[in-house]
Amino acid sequence: MQNLAIDPKSGFCEATGIYYSKREHLKLPADPSLTLPKFIFHHQRVHPTATAYIDATTGASLSYGQLKSQVFSLAAGMSSFGVQPGDVVFILSPNSIAFAVSLLATMACGAIATTTNPLNTPSEIAKQASDSRAKFFVSPPSLISKLPKLVPLILLKDLDMNDLEHLGLANKSPKKSLELDRQTLASLLAKRGFPRFATFSELLQSKNSLVSLDSCGRQDDTAALLYSSGTTGTSKGVIITHRNFIAQVQTMTHIEGIIPWASSIYMCIIPMFHVYGMACFVCALLAKGSTVVLQQRFDLVETLRTIEKYRITHAPVVPPVLIALAKSPVVQKFDLSSLVAVGSGAAPLGKDVMDAFTKRFPNVYLPQGYGLTESTAVGANSATPEEARQYGSAGLIAPNMEFKIVDVDSRALLPPNQRGEIWMRGPTIMKGYFSNPGETATVLDREGWLHTGDLGYVNEDGFVYIVDRLKELIKYKGFQVAPYKKIRRVTFVPSIPKSASGKILRGELIKIANSRL
Repeated sequence: MQNLAIDPKSGFCEATGIYYSKREHLKLPADPSLTLPKFIFHHQRVHPTATAYIDATTGASLSYGQLKSQVFSLAAGMSSFGVQPGDVVFILSPNSIAFAVSLLATMACGAIATTTNPLNTPSEIAKQASDSRAKFFVSPPSLISKLPKLVPLILLKDLDMNDLEHLGLANKSPKKSLELDRQTLASLLAKRGFPRFATFSELLQSKNSLVSLDSCGRQDDTAALLYSSGTTGTSKGVIITHRNFIAQVQTMTHIEGIIPWASSIYMCIIPMFHVYGMACFVCALLAKGSTVVLQQRFDLVETLRTIEKYRITHAPVVPPVLIALAKSPVVQKFDLSSLVAVGSGAAPLGKDVMDAFTKRFPNVYLPQGYGLTESTAVGANSATPEEARQYGSAGLIAPNMEFKIVDVDSRALLPPNQRGEIWMRGPTIMKGYFSNPGETATVLDREGWLHTGDLGYVNEDGFVYIVDRLKELIKYKGFQVAPYKKIRRVTFVPSIPKSASGKILRGELIKIANSRL
């Protein structure tokens, strides 16, 4: 790169057709035996008594010292239970402290984590379990009815009578107290198809002196299989290595000089089973010593109450939540003065939405970002209030990442302000799709470029703009029309109560009472 003529404003090099990041290049750790958990706990610059997690639902909390102890104790316990390096451990859970501990413990003992939405159906869960070749399941008692049978089970909490009632087993238990002895519990679970199990609390007490966690895993080993519809629509297991996650942590924490991480309090309502929730709330923020306040699910009033009670400073959300914060009259009933930033991703925000939000929260900046499961949630980001004022932009290209903008028809490499498919390359790009070389070859070329399937451009100042999904472009009378733009225009029209979108190319006029349209 030293001999290349790179435009300092856009980052574009005409000779290569590549957009280079304008941010500082990051030196990544070279130690081949480094794993994500070891990197996170080595990277921390926070006192062990500092709070790592708070569960807003239960009020439970965990310090950084307790977190580290639980992660490596559980990893040893999982090894005693039979989990071997390279085994796939299926974690099915809503946001919880135990989810984070289980995820890191799985990786610490050299196993591979796969996660999914707890709202998925049993058949959807069974399909992913089969595809990923999962050998163990980790779940709270309330979700075990969704799991395939005859697979070793780790319960994230001890069963009590409430759980038995939920599972329809209360009348089969000879005991009426809330505490069940292990023999009774084993009998009840065996009847449900789980002859072999352990509890989270049991495994934390394990004394496995035969397992050396220091030797479990290398940077190039698979850390997680995260399922994504990807760039081609069908769900596939995305292979994320420890090296990918470590590079992601380095990238996300690069803005350390801008945000005082250790004094920041983050709210987590984004699902931790999703790549961004995992990358942010289980990886990057722990590495920097922030406090994370968890919510199991989004409820506007509970979210507002959580922000007020815990003095939340940063709240990464998805666009529908941000729209609720901007529009709902309920918001005005709560003290949200602690907020510094409310980040948004998953879809571009329109200027109308951003204007409504900044009018209500003039002192809160609104950073946006762009990333995929296949890029470990890394791509572009806004790191400062000034960068966040670039309406509609996903920010600047992330450190160590390179972009190409490729013409959809000719495959020509495009200069600034011209739209095409976004290609990305860098240290966070996936290893490939699990057991699917054909799909891998379709989206990941021999030079390491990920063909994202997203339509966008980079402007003359180096800011990335996402226009739409390439596969969703509608060809009409010779023109390529992006449906997102049409949908976005009606989102904030007061006389339209809601809008819907899909893949059926049709439209209807519906009479709305008191509408002037």
